[in-house]
Amino acid sequence: ANLTCVEVRKRREASFVIIRAWIFLCEDIQVKELDKRASGQAFEVILGSPAPDAKAEFPLSPPPKKDLSLEEIQRKLEAAEERRKSHEAEVLKHLAEKREHEKEVLQKALEESNNFSKMAEEKLNQKMEANKEKRSAIMAAMNEKFKEKDKKLEEVRKNKENKEVSCEEN
Repeated sequence: ANLTCVEVRKRREASFVIIRAWIFLCEDIQVKELDKRASGQAFEVILGSPAPDAKAEFPLSPPPKKDLSLEEIQRKLEAAEERRKSHEAEVLKHLAEKREHEKEVLQKALEESNNFSKMAEEKLNQKMEANKEKRSAIMAAMNEKFKEKDKKLEEVRKNKENKEVSCEEN
């Protein structure tokens, strides 16, 4: 049988009332420990026969519920509505805080990404500038070398021409 939580709770409360009544009415009670588990403890309660002169201090059935007036019902409904609204406002506040935190985290990540990009770009520009300067220096050195070779070649040509001219004159 499918029971709601309220029905299960009512049956459990009624069972506890009956057990308490038996405990007060009985003279000899034995309690045996059955089992110890991580989830709880189990006991077996052995009740003796009730004493003939004992009167029940507890009723065997739960006390009848009093009828609620329309005002009490309305007040309870209003209180429940207030609790619901309060809970809803708290949930919305929590969600807003969570969104704000997410925005902050996203903004921070974006800033870090931009900073990293700028630093990488600056580093790359510095390397490129250094390579450009190095290449210019190498090219200038090579040009200087070629000019010197050209000078030597020109001198050799002049010397050769001078020798040829002097040989022809002789």
